[in-house]
Amino acid sequence: MLDNIKAVIFDLDGTLVDSMWVWKELDKEFLAPYGIEIPEELEREIEGKSFTETAEYFKEKFAIPLSVEEMKQLWNEMAYEKYAKEVPLKDGVFEFLRYLKENKIKTGIATSNSRELLETVLDSLGVLPYFKVMLTGCEVGRGKPFPDIYLKVAEQLEVEPEHCLVFEDLPAGILAGNSAGMKTCAVKDAFSKHIIAQKKQLADYYIDSYDDILTRNYEVLK
Repeated sequence: MLDNIKAVIFDLDGTLVDSMWVWKELDKEFLAPYGIEIPEELEREIEGKSFTETAEYFKEKFAIPLSVEEMKQLWNEMAYEKYAKEVPLKDGVFEFLRYLKENKIKTGIATSNSRELLETVLDSLGVLPYFKVMLTGCEVGRGKPFPDIYLKVAEQLEVEPEHCLVFEDLPAGILAGNSAGMKTCAVKDAFSKHIIAQKKQLADYYIDSYDDILTRNYEVLK
């Protein structure tokens, strides 16, 4: 998997950290005061959107009487404690990051989450120093499945796309990595277990945990 790879770029939520459960709870809590139940299509509709794009979607879809910036600030406040104290790394992440550092493979992050929550969770888990470049969808302008964020991270890492490997947990992110001309690896996550076949169809590799990489126990899909 790592042959000819000079940079590894991670998505954050559901990929590097086990945090998708936070947003399921947060969406329910956020919409409840407006008497709105979470529609079945919500997860699919907002998949890959940047923090700003998601707020814009909520405002239009549910007629929320808050500005986009007010919603983003409120979501940051609602999620902060969980990201600071309850969200763990996915299995094998720390060992894999250490391996990449020892082998001089650059690392970056391309996330749809906010800069505040990104830095909070990585700092609390002690892995912030491992990442040379970190970008959010808001900072790039367009969310996934557009390739913009992955191309920008690769550019800042000074590595050509064909020498980059992307780790993602959702189809929109895998598509973004593919469109950027990078190798992609789908990561197991409970939140997206119902679409595992779709993830495997899109990606080059699949792992149950990051331990699979060092033990060469991953699935080669293409």
